[in-house]
Amino acid sequence: MNLELLESFGQNYPEEADGTLDCISMALTCTFNRWGTLLAVGCNDGRIVIWDFLTRGIAKIISAHIHPVCSLCWSRDGHKLVSASTDNIVSQWDVLSGDCDQRNKVLVCPMKSAPVMLTLSDSKHVVLPVDDDSDLNVVASFDRRGEYIYTGNAKGKILVLKTDSQDLVASFRVTTGTSNTTAIKSIEFARKGSCFLINTADRIIRVYDGREILTCGRDGEPEPMQKLQDLVNRTPWKKCCFSGDGEYIVAGSARQHALYIWEKSIGNLVKILHGTRGELLLDVAWHPVRPIIASISSGVVSIWAQNQVENWSAFAPDFKELDENVEYEERESEFDIEDEDKSEPEQTGADAAEDEEVDVTSVDPIAAFCSSDEELEDSKALLYLPIAPEVEDPEENPYGPPPDAVQTSLMDEGASSEKKRQSSADGSQPPKKKPKTTNIELQGVPNDEVHPLLGVKGDGKSKKKQAGRPKGSKGKEKDSPFKPKLYKGDRGLPLEGSAKGKVQAELSQPLTAGGAISELL
Repeated sequence: MNLELLESFGQNYPEEADGTLDCISMALTCTFNRWGTLLAVGCNDGRIVIWDFLTRGIAKIISAHIHPVCSLCWSRDGHKLVSASTDNIVSQWDVLSGDCDQRNKVLVCPMKSAPVMLTLSDSKHVVLPVDDDSDLNVVASFDRRGEYIYTGNAKGKILVLKTDSQDLVASFRVTTGTSNTTAIKSIEFARKGSCFLINTADRIIRVYDGREILTCGRDGEPEPMQKLQDLVNRTPWKKCCFSGDGEYIVAGSARQHALYIWEKSIGNLVKILHGTRGELLLDVAWHPVRPIIASISSGVVSIWAQNQVENWSAFAPDFKELDENVEYEERESEFDIEDEDKSEPEQTGADAAEDEEVDVTSVDPIAAFCSSDEELEDSKALLYLPIAPEVEDPEENPYGPPPDAVQTSLMDEGASSEKKRQSSADGSQPPKKKPKTTNIELQGVPNDEVHPLLGVKGDGKSKKKQAGRPKGSKGKEKDSPFKPKLYKGDRGLPLEGSAKGKVQAELSQPLTAGGAISELL
């Protein structure tokens, strides 16, 4: 894909709807990988659907949880995916194999509790310090490089902690015009640059420069670069994020399926995208490279893009459209290496530059795929997933057994399964590997919190679909390595026992929806 050819000379934000992605299950959250080639969607039945965004096809489905997936996050190289669900389980997945890899640090934000940083390699966790022990409605996020952790509470206090030592390096308070504090709802960082935004309960989006925050130090008073809001309707915001280049900011309304797009440098509202009337927005994600936005409402992922208009003015001036085939007469010297009849004038300017050798072997890094402080691309990055071809109504399988052999195998299925049970009892087969789990008990927090996703009151479509898989699905209660801790509103369905090699962290508190987890390599 040549990104230079995709650059537009006009606006660099989406203008209209460009189709939908139906995951069959009800979609709740989505996130792009670093290059925008894969889109991970978390569903209400616990599955993670990974879409190949270039072909708009499903590349992989991971049966991750039993309860709804409330948050997703890609690793920097795209090989790992962290998911959190409403049954208090945090799992890390290898995207290619579906197994686990215990290397990363994960930042988790439980409800009514301080943020927790998990180190999966040694199963250790650290509870981050908070400004006020009585106020535990805390949101947290890594910065763009993972060097610092930004936390915000319901009193508008922002703390900047060093990731390695959890030391406080900077802090400030977000205040309104009347010097009153406002609750912090989310903190989002741009993929490029040092800017980040804060979504607050006073319905104002504030954009700050991270370098200025660190310069001001503790109890600083930094001024926001921009303040973005809907002055007409006073719209509260469900989810906010930056564009891939950091030049635009999109905010999804909490009242309806509407996306507001601002230009960050000026602060003016450039576009409002309206979805289906009566739907409620759940999540918004901007493509890292192209002007494309993915939004989730009513369990369906909507894609917003630019209107591509064909430009026929790029042809040569002597281009002629032919009504029928014309026999072409070749000139004598047309395809000669050297034109014998050509006179040789003096080469000057642009003509002299044509004789220079053009390097067609070296590959320059694509600037859109590199961060502002990087020079080279990640050679081991996972951009695409292999997809097996689907054959519709195959007549016969030339490489498979004949039909009578299939019938014989079906008749002997009962006997073979009995032999397998006997052999496993004798110890001839190795026992199945149990998923490695880490139980985290949070002290002094209530255990009767209802997760917002379990009590969503939205459109009729969301009411019809049950949150969690039916009891008849694979993964019986006797196969479950443990039972998740129940809390008010939990359906108490068992964990799927067929998920092998999964790293899980069971929290004693439900996780917040949207921005609940982030990952650091």
